[in-house]
Amino acid sequence: MPKWIFVTGGVMSGLGKGIVAASIAKLLTMIGLRVSAAKIDPYLNVDAGTLNPIAHGEVFVCDDGSECDMDLGHYERFLDKPLTRYHNITSGQIYLKVINDERKGKYLGQCVQIIPHLTNEIKRRIRLVAEIDNSDCVVVECGGTVGDIESLPFLEALRQMRLEEGSSNTLFVHVTLVPALDVVGEQKTKPTQHSVQELRRIGIQPDIIVARSEKPLTKEVKSKIALFTSVDLSSVISNPDVESIYSVPENLASEGIVSTICEKLQLSNREIQWGDWKEISESFIKNKEEVRIAIVGKYTTLMDSYVSVNHALAHAGAQLGLKVKVGWVEAECFENQGESYNELEKYHGILVPGGFGKRGSEGKIMVANYCREKGIPYLGLCFGFQLALVSFARYACNLENANSTELEPNTPHPVVDLLPEQRDIKDLGATMRLGSHEINLIEGTLAYRLYQRKVIKERHRHRYEFNQNYKEIFERNGVVFSGFSDGGKRVEIMEIPSHPFYLATQYHAEFISRPGRAEPVFLGFVEASLKRKYVIQSIIHV
Repeated sequence: MPKWIFVTGGVMSGLGKGIVAASIAKLLTMIGLRVSAAKIDPYLNVDAGTLNPIAHGEVFVCDDGSECDMDLGHYERFLDKPLTRYHNITSGQIYLKVINDERKGKYLGQCVQIIPHLTNEIKRRIRLVAEIDNSDCVVVECGGTVGDIESLPFLEALRQMRLEEGSSNTLFVHVTLVPALDVVGEQKTKPTQHSVQELRRIGIQPDIIVARSEKPLTKEVKSKIALFTSVDLSSVISNPDVESIYSVPENLASEGIVSTICEKLQLSNREIQWGDWKEISESFIKNKEEVRIAIVGKYTTLMDSYVSVNHALAHAGAQLGLKVKVGWVEAECFENQGESYNELEKYHGILVPGGFGKRGSEGKIMVANYCREKGIPYLGLCFGFQLALVSFARYACNLENANSTELEPNTPHPVVDLLPEQRDIKDLGATMRLGSHEINLIEGTLAYRLYQRKVIKERHRHRYEFNQNYKEIFERNGVVFSGFSDGGKRVEIMEIPSHPFYLATQYHAEFISRPGRAEPVFLGFVEASLKRKYVIQSIIHV
């Protein structure tokens, strides 16, 4: 019988429930358990694919093509295992299944209700995760904040699971905020108290409190939280701010969370086998030398919009003994008349990430050309790949008004065009070219040198692709296409050999980067950016 750990959140969103859930899952793998993780999202969208990244954060894509909440990225990076569509459960999926079953006559004669029909489907989906993964333990994060109307059916389902599975097989971890007022500096427990009271009203008593705070909790504050929430003192876990999220498992372990979980779930208290994890987590905080990378995008007002890109850069930096300092640059600012590129001069490398739509696209095209002309290391991902092609077509191939048909359907030079199989598709949800695909690399190219193998597998999320009718003119003017998929039908990588580092990929390389095992194109990009830094320093010294 699997064990179940349910992670809930209170006080406010953005406390890092996903990191806590991922860290707990990681720790349990290090005591020898087979662990999986799942994320519940209370929104009515069937998946995250049609959500605006500024409103919800990055859309994370799994190998199977599922478009998921960004927390699945955290789970994959911590557990180093691929997850699937079954690991992200949304209200939309649950309601859709119940309504479809009702239409098919599954509930004939019954009045279909939230309880038991909706909650039964939620419990079925949660249990399916353990069945698919053959898990000893499943960590389930319930999105949203306690008190939200949207999450009530899920919390009710979790409450029922405790009754059905037993208290020795289920455990509730509640993540709350313990703020400290600047005026007095005193840590305040009232938000945590009220959050737990709200959880109790639903019928759930938390077993463990993980308190997020700027600094470690004092003994007095821990005692107060234990007293007013009816939680053992040893089960009040301090989770203060850290320089790297990869330090969180060690912090939680030092607070005794593993022994507490083992005791409450009646697991044999096994010693944590850290392996190389401590060395990996240390690599993110010990480095002093900085490399500055600009991410030029259209969702820069929310850093979570590009969370996997940010982590992939950090992975590469840590592996090279560097600290990557990211600067967020709004693409639209380059489209204004008279706007200079001075903002880019302070960076050692420029990255243009994925995205959709016209807003900011001209700015990205201009930045891609600026990097090409000035010899600045450039990495383009998905949309950044497509706009680099548009930029090269206009400025190097002299194809006037070249564009993507996504942005300008009537362009005279559609160097980026709609995938043929997309032409008759009307629905926008889960209809793109998604998931992992094999890519064949051309020997002797930069891409081949970075990956050191002929075939790679990478994840995709796009409707448009390079129009190979323009392949010859691109190659005549200095581009090398170094990666192909689907038997050569699709171009996956473009590079400019005469440039210090100019490489762009149709795939999203960021999704498979891992701490301690950085994705090769990010590693090459950060290394090239470091070389540019040294060149700049040598010029200044001269």
